[in-house]
Amino acid sequence: QVQLVESGGGSVQAGGALRLSCAASGSTDSLNCMAWFRLAPGKEREGVAAIRGNGITIYNDSVKGRFTISKDNAKNSLYLQMNSLKPEDTGMYYCAAARCSWLQLGTSGYNYWGQGTQVTVSS
Repeated sequence: QVQLVESGGGSVQAGGALRLSCAASGSTDSLNCMAWFRLAPGKEREGVAAIRGNGITIYNDSVKGRFTISKDNAKNSLYLQMNSLKPEDTGMYYCAAARCSWLQLGTSGYNYWGQGTQVTVSS
């Protein structure tokens, strides 16, 4: 089994920054794809950014140039640096992981999920 625990959420004003962290534990050796998703009120869960074991990354168009996904294999941790935050970035942010064939931002591509951390951006 794999456990994912997110941290780093909070409340900021528009234009501010936050750094989310996700600590992975358990049987993580087989995982080669990790991602961040978010769920906003009244919307479906959407992929924000994903990273593969070889370092390749993909981003949702709405966060390109503002968010950066990274990982520290030694610490079994995933990060999301969020800059220039906008009110529409508000939502619960989830860390996800999988043994994947290709990198994607669809929820069906991930079978391990954390409990989420709340991000609120005020205007």
